[in-house]
Amino acid sequence: MKETTGRRGLMTWLFEPSTLNSMAPGTKLLVYAALAFWAFVVLFPLYWLAITSLKLPIQVNDGPDYLPFIDFEPSLHAWKFLLIDVGPDTFRPYLNSLIVASVSTVLSVLVGSMAAYALARIRYRPKVRSVGMFLVLLMAMVIAITMGGVDWRIAVAAATAVFYFLVRAFSKGATRTLGNGDILFWIISQRILPPVVTVLPIYVMFQKVGLLDTHAALILTYMTVNLPIVVWLMYDFFSSIPIDLEESAQLDGASRLRIFGEIVLPLARAGLAATTLLVLILAWNEYLLALFLSTSNAQTMPLLVAAQNATRGPQWWYMSALILMMILPVVVIAIGLQRFISKGILLGAVKG
Repeated sequence: MKETTGRRGLMTWLFEPSTLNSMAPGTKLLVYAALAFWAFVVLFPLYWLAITSLKLPIQVNDGPDYLPFIDFEPSLHAWKFLLIDVGPDTFRPYLNSLIVASVSTVLSVLVGSMAAYALARIRYRPKVRSVGMFLVLLMAMVIAITMGGVDWRIAVAAATAVFYFLVRAFSKGATRTLGNGDILFWIISQRILPPVVTVLPIYVMFQKVGLLDTHAALILTYMTVNLPIVVWLMYDFFSSIPIDLEESAQLDGASRLRIFGEIVLPLARAGLAATTLLVLILAWNEYLLALFLSTSNAQTMPLLVAAQNATRGPQWWYMSALILMMILPVVVIAIGLQRFISKGILLGAVKG
């Protein structure tokens, strides 16, 4: 009897907290053990990259060695080669990635946030007939440019003029319209389409306008590809903001743009930070679009990493050093935005 009572007392001490704001010793042990295990799972690949970047080729080929100065003698051979011997060939793609990823992210978040706010607050009723005419003219313009050899400036001007007159002439009697939900679904559906399906038309388009292997081509493409994600995520954050605040500001004479910049964006900064980081990661790691749209002048870091797979096999020592260089800016930005991202996750959890 005393033994049973002692076991119950021990279990109570281990797994029942003394206060609501504390954890029991047993629970704390299990939680910290799980966190330590997950930290090991997350950090071990980074550790493996770090020690691989400090190995000579012969040390990498000899087999797995885990402990510097014990299993092998570390060397800065890979770092010296990338940063000094072929420094310009390393820094050029790195700078290209910084420019393309940062500019495309800023444009995506700016345009996507404005579109998401408009869909959350303004009711749109585009006519189905007008949308159909726009799509037909868009297809005709693409065919005229790619197959007919028509100059793209002439084709765009002609299609715009024809669309204007057709809308003026035939859309007045149309009654069937679309709603905000249809527009939002159409925007989100663009992300469902695999990029490999559209990369060839995009390549031909930039070839016609002379923008292949330029920052502008990658920035515009990355922005367009990531725009649906921004609209999708920011729409929920804007919808959760009470509209009474905006109506009060309108009564005081504030414009829609001023309300968006001074009231809405500060209230949605948690979602804005999380969305910005996600889009930045997607743009920073993009490989397929960069492979088709760039060669040497606008080459980005993912292409440089893939180029380390030479004819003699993957050069893991160079690849590891390049990957560490790649993830450094994203890690720094994630640490800087951690406070806002945590708030955004908690806000989404409460809303859900």
